[in-house]
Amino acid sequence: MRVLFVEPPKEFWFVMGEYLPPPLGILELATYLERRNSGFEIKVLDCQAERADWYGLEKKVESFQPDVVAPSSLSTCNAYTVLRAVEVAKNVDPDIVTVAGGQHFTATAQESLETYPELDVIVRGEGEETFTDLVQTIENKGHLSEVKGISFRHDGEVFHTPCRPPIENLDDLPLPGYHFVEEHMKKYHFTMMVGSKTPYALVEGSRGCHNHCTFCSQWRFWGGALRTKSPKRIADEFEYCHREFGSQFLWLADDNFGLGQRMEELCDEIIRRGLADDICWFMQARSDDIVAHQSVLPKMRKAGNRWVMAGLENNSLQTLEGWRKTIRPSDAKTAMDLLNKNDIFSQGTFIMGERKDTRGSIEALRNFADDVDPDLAIFMVLTPFPGTEIYEVAKRNGWIEDTNWANYDMVHAIMPTETLSRLEVQEELYECYRRFYGSMRRRVTGIFSSNKFKRTTYRYMASQGLLRTLRDLF
Repeated sequence: MRVLFVEPPKEFWFVMGEYLPPPLGILELATYLERRNSGFEIKVLDCQAERADWYGLEKKVESFQPDVVAPSSLSTCNAYTVLRAVEVAKNVDPDIVTVAGGQHFTATAQESLETYPELDVIVRGEGEETFTDLVQTIENKGHLSEVKGISFRHDGEVFHTPCRPPIENLDDLPLPGYHFVEEHMKKYHFTMMVGSKTPYALVEGSRGCHNHCTFCSQWRFWGGALRTKSPKRIADEFEYCHREFGSQFLWLADDNFGLGQRMEELCDEIIRRGLADDICWFMQARSDDIVAHQSVLPKMRKAGNRWVMAGLENNSLQTLEGWRKTIRPSDAKTAMDLLNKNDIFSQGTFIMGERKDTRGSIEALRNFADDVDPDLAIFMVLTPFPGTEIYEVAKRNGWIEDTNWANYDMVHAIMPTETLSRLEVQEELYECYRRFYGSMRRRVTGIFSSNKFKRTTYRYMASQGLLRTLRDLF
């Protein structure tokens, strides 16, 4: 049995500059499948790292002759690249079983299987056990109805098997399968933040979230609960990536890791192992968590944390409450100041385009971002991702005007507000970037900042013309 995992050719988000991330999702699936059945021949093809275009992908499929092809499907805006990848596989050999998963295809399983004949099976939710069970069933010529957690087409009808229970102990998972892409590990980089010659890897410390924000598809995908790996296990992954593959920048990929006791223990593990001086790492945190647990920030910095992103989202408490985002605007400035005080690069994200938004309310958001003054600001349009409550409400009320999944990237306006057309919402987003990055004070202080990350980021943005591009968006 030959199984080919594919990271398809795709474009990355221009706001983050030039970068190349490792395909963590399919690496986790590949290594779990390998541990459960060492007799399978498993290959991970990263088209970005190998600079393979669609023709190159076709040639790779022809050469490997897989029985199963499973493309990486991280987000809605990449859905079409997944579908094109499985179409390429079917063109090579119609008998190849094509499999997709992830948040988008889990949420759209019925319509995706009805619409795209080149797609055979969708793995819904957590993938390791389900995908392994699926491949073993295919090898044994069993019936797909025996596999929990999948959707598939049979005799022109779509069938959904019962959901699979989540994995109880994430520490039992094998270490991520970076050995499948070992020859590319020095290619994975994030130029804007740490330069093109600093290899980086992704580490997953938890799955799910106990917060249920209406615009987020993550918590539903993971079953509405938070499951965590132990601090020791996370430090094991840090050490594994650094010692075995030379990764110096580690991206802790959790949506909300938390800054309580677990963070204290993780920092202690990193310091005890002597990793703190050799690595730097990124994480996401809530603004209220940063304020409540500010005492841990010095230890985080000592342990190598150099960059924290916080979803500050909006200046309106009413808007935040409508999104079930239980943070307060008043925490935003305090959180960013605390990070800067501890020499940790601060990134804030802001969301506009809510149904009640007007030109005035979005102008207030821009003023809020100026006042909060994170080192890096990312402005996003409220996007109705499938699987979210906002999507259900917007679809029911006919607000969605753009159904091209490729535009569901938080940069393209998908819906109007009550008073602004979709085009006007788009222009307001551009004005957010023009205002923030058009500030000469911000650009000069960024380029000459004492914080290495901020200095590197702004100098890269200036050298690549990103500051000018963001300033001049139209």
